[in-house]
Amino acid sequence: MCLFQYDDDPEPEEQVPAGPLYVPVRPGSGTETVIRLFRTPLGARTAVGFTRASRLTEVLGEAQPYIRLSESVLRAVCVPLGADLVTVDPTLSAPAVPTTTHTPDRRPAPQPEQAVRAVRAV
Repeated sequence: MCLFQYDDDPEPEEQVPAGPLYVPVRPGSGTETVIRLFRTPLGARTAVGFTRASRLTEVLGEAQPYIRLSESVLRAVCVPLGADLVTVDPTLSAPAVPTTTHTPDRRPAPQPEQAVRAVRAV
């Protein structure tokens, strides 16, 4: 950690522009594309941008379409939609859910009589 602060160092609370971002989109009506919005772990809506296309691919997959926007434009477009946050380069995401028709085997809950017999047998 640096003990000295310089004039060009941003404060931790300051928002520093990230430059042009790779922003995930989805098809809209007709030829339009719509910016994908996500939720933080606490449920707040957020826009997401990546500093490199490879980071977007790692998190959202190769089939994810994207557009290039600056952070300020992304923020200006998403604030009216209720997404006050812009998350840059998120790394945590849930793994893809497998699409199988197999349901896991589950043991049936014990009937009240069986539970009583098990307690008495001990």
